[in-house]
Amino acid sequence: MRVVLALLAGAAAAFAHPPFGVLPGLLGYPLLLILAERSRTVRGGFWMGWLAGFAYFAVGCWWVAEAFLVNPAQAWMAPFAASLLPAGLGLFWGGATALHRRFGAGGVRGVLSFAAFFCAMEWLRGHVLTGFPWNPAGATWEAGSAPSQFAAVVGVYGLGLVTVLAVCAFAPLLGPGPRKLRVGAAVAGFATLAALFVGGAIRLTGAEVRASGTIVRVVQADVDQESKWSPEAYRDIVQRYVALTSRPGARLPDVVVWPEGALPNIANAVFAPGAWEAQAIAQSLQPGQTLLAGLSRGEPDPSSSRGGRYFNSLMALKRLPGDQGMRIEDVYDKHRLVPFGEFLPAGALMSRLGVRSLVHVPADFSHGPRPRTLELEGLPNVQPLICYESLFPGFVGRRSGAAWIANVSNDAWFGRTSGPLQHLNLASYRAIETGLPVVRATPTGTSAVIDPWGRVVGDKRLDPGESGVIDAALPQALTATPYARVGDLPWLAGILAALLMGLRPRRPAVAAS
Repeated sequence: MRVVLALLAGAAAAFAHPPFGVLPGLLGYPLLLILAERSRTVRGGFWMGWLAGFAYFAVGCWWVAEAFLVNPAQAWMAPFAASLLPAGLGLFWGGATALHRRFGAGGVRGVLSFAAFFCAMEWLRGHVLTGFPWNPAGATWEAGSAPSQFAAVVGVYGLGLVTVLAVCAFAPLLGPGPRKLRVGAAVAGFATLAALFVGGAIRLTGAEVRASGTIVRVVQADVDQESKWSPEAYRDIVQRYVALTSRPGARLPDVVVWPEGALPNIANAVFAPGAWEAQAIAQSLQPGQTLLAGLSRGEPDPSSSRGGRYFNSLMALKRLPGDQGMRIEDVYDKHRLVPFGEFLPAGALMSRLGVRSLVHVPADFSHGPRPRTLELEGLPNVQPLICYESLFPGFVGRRSGAAWIANVSNDAWFGRTSGPLQHLNLASYRAIETGLPVVRATPTGTSAVIDPWGRVVGDKRLDPGESGVIDAALPQALTATPYARVGDLPWLAGILAALLMGLRPRRPAVAAS
């Protein structure tokens, strides 16, 4: 029964996240707290956390298996991907419950230690081995909702700490101890949740989107991953993108955004002298328009075994007057790559062990330099984030002078699953944290323009399976949010305070007689 309850706790917490939105699932956290505290040993506490974490990530990350179905030869690995990833990520939950079982106090004070250990391990999950901060507890609240607005103050990790503290405050009701104290904790938890709703609603009351004067067009061509690499499909894919780029609109867009990996070809070939693709792209733009296009590119490197290095890049192209074609204004190379997706950790060793042949990494991409703002002629300064980079809180700083975020992603790998919808939710938190609008482009969905409060502008978005464009006035950025100024310092202060108050008192040593 304890095993079943642990699995239920994790699954319930996962179903609280968008797109499911079953918010009573948040009660999975206090259930896990109770199971950890009632374990007889630290090892038992670990297994309760690991089982709950396994269920949580199995529900939240099952879509990774979809990527292995793209290539029929790798389809047999889909069940392993869908189970090994949750098994590994569940270790962080197991570590949190083991630490709480070993060092945490019981009763009301135990709520503090559990939340502190749990949220500290959440932060570690987002940083260890480049990190995978998918669906942290704070992102349970749909971006743009009232509770999500507190991320502007403390970030998504801080919002997670407050959320876990609030819902776990109901756990002591089922335990021993003074009734007044237990009821008081539950009342405090309810009041905290109410404050998230009320405070966020007040912030949204004055949330008026102001247009910046820049018109953006997001292009989603609905190119699925299975068929994009066939030579006969290539010309059709290029024509889809150029047709959507040149589609007449109410106003001429100043900037057009294509997704990550828009064309199944390397930029060196696409923009080679005399290439028909470059001519078609140039003709789809008007003089003065800028195109942000996600493409891979190569650079010669004699020291490399392949003779060059390859980058996952966002290229800024400006259409020149007359028949002068286009100019490459700037290039951003992705800094934070996906392990086992874009590079193989310990690549030489893994290749010898045969791991490279089992994953989607025939050759590694190279890491680009640290993120930087692109200063483009006639446009507000833009901070690019390519796919995976949009998961990371604090990755975009306001000191860089960015006025908006361009997030390009290739979610076509994951089809019509919950993955692309959750990716939209997580990327939208970067808007709340920074006060910057986000323009998000994907090849198959979900694409949208997101305002600085995390809401989809005009309720217009292109979902999985849809083809089209989104034309919108780029929202103005807000003044720097508290989180943009101080980062995770409030979260760290909250963790330390909770630990100081929630750790089990050390028993004094008994002197030998």
